[in-house]
Amino acid sequence: MTSDIPTINHCKNNNMYKLKELYKQWCGEEPHDIEKIKGAGSNRIYFRLTDANGKSVIGVIGTSRDENHAFISLAKHFKLRQLPVPDVLMVSDDEIRYLQTDLGNRSLFDAISGGRESGGRYNKEEQLLLRRTIRELPNMQIRGARGLDWSACYPQPDFNMDSVMFDFNYFKYCFLKATDIDFHEMKLEANFRLMAKDLTAEEQDAFLYRDFQARNIMLDHDGNPHFIDFQGGRRGPVYYDLASFLWQASAKYPQALRNELIDEYYDSLKNYTEVPPKQHFMQRLYLFVLFRTMQVLGAYGFRGYFERKKHFIDSIPPAMQNLRELLAKGVASAYPYLESILRTLTELPQFAPTPLKSVSRTDGFKTTDKNIYESKPQDGPATFSKYDGKGPLVVKVFSFSYKKGIPEDTSGNGGGYVFDCRSTHNPGRYEPYKKITGLDEPVIRFLEDDGEILNFLDNVYQLADHHVERYIQRGFTSLMFSFGCTGGQHRSVYSAQHLAEHIHEKYGVEVRICHREQGIEQTLNPK
Repeated sequence: MTSDIPTINHCKNNNMYKLKELYKQWCGEEPHDIEKIKGAGSNRIYFRLTDANGKSVIGVIGTSRDENHAFISLAKHFKLRQLPVPDVLMVSDDEIRYLQTDLGNRSLFDAISGGRESGGRYNKEEQLLLRRTIRELPNMQIRGARGLDWSACYPQPDFNMDSVMFDFNYFKYCFLKATDIDFHEMKLEANFRLMAKDLTAEEQDAFLYRDFQARNIMLDHDGNPHFIDFQGGRRGPVYYDLASFLWQASAKYPQALRNELIDEYYDSLKNYTEVPPKQHFMQRLYLFVLFRTMQVLGAYGFRGYFERKKHFIDSIPPAMQNLRELLAKGVASAYPYLESILRTLTELPQFAPTPLKSVSRTDGFKTTDKNIYESKPQDGPATFSKYDGKGPLVVKVFSFSYKKGIPEDTSGNGGGYVFDCRSTHNPGRYEPYKKITGLDEPVIRFLEDDGEILNFLDNVYQLADHHVERYIQRGFTSLMFSFGCTGGQHRSVYSAQHLAEHIHEKYGVEVRICHREQGIEQTLNPK
């Protein structure tokens, strides 16, 4: 280092200047190029500093010395444990700025964007990246905890009652109160404390990453995960990070994929520590999923409603859907008052799923919906029959090849809608798609990029919605939709699958899917 370099303390109000000086102290010359990197929810600012030969490092400017100190200390410890984290190259005297190795531009979040943007249809490559990541998590949690000085953690070293209650209050004040729900503070507090006691009942010397999500995982050229932004970590149970990752609201992981990733994690965890029986593990995991869901709703409320950040506002609806599913599983049943408040929350108009439309006509025909499975003689003889009120409705959706005939209806009702998909662009004409189906990501993207199938389905949805609503109101038990194309492989399979998922998501009824020519059957259970 040369003596004429200005010291970092000379320019207190110019962090960028000080970061360049820090780089110069480390490298011996100023950076050739500086690029600001887009951040997410963090208050830290990141820059890519590049020399004349194109070699780059990441420069970080933080607002909290304690938070920076936590990251720097943890990163150095994890490097000693040979964990996949960035090297800290140089730190300013006040620990407000530091340099770290550049792990590249490709995050797991970006790498799996296709599956996320297609509503949770992750292809094989994306699923492989998720499996690699989830199998590496126990390594970080268990090996990373060995020999770690927990006093370096910020803002506290342990996951305990205080930290749990902080997150509960975050949810209460930043989300729940913003909805204007009337609730009893003391009753809710009592249930918070009871749940906090259960969450902290099992002590575990593992590293709780706390913000383990796809945005904080960088991928190298071979697709191996590297971890960043772990400065909020502390000693705690392993369940939190798994819940945080798999129930990330915007990820839209289907439950089947979640289950597979849970199994991957559970098997990997066995390589590092003793594991509890699977049933106990799952019970504990779902408790942490509920806790994590409430915690992120608090964050979405603060970042979205108060700071007006669109990303967080957009994340609220899928988080509320996660909450509905947890309540349906009875995860909150041990905390009755909290459960009642959460149910009320999910039923608010701004959060509720699209409700069934009641039918009303000016000619005197009308229906009542107090009990949708109760026969309504007052609807008139034209709409009342012996089949009314039997419910619940089961919808069957088929894909088929016209060459092999329309699917047979086994209910005895004569069948329902049959839609001809052959007017839309056929992926089967092209070699890359001939051996795959409308369930595979390349075909899905082909059809959706082309757009014809989407216009086709918009009209189908309107017909189907009206029919499903009317059948539910009357308590009918069976409704059938069939989609045909040339080979029963691409367009019909895509259309049948999407209509089935649309009906199940919107109305919560049981939907049975049969891709006849592919030999694939699936049941979407009633919600």
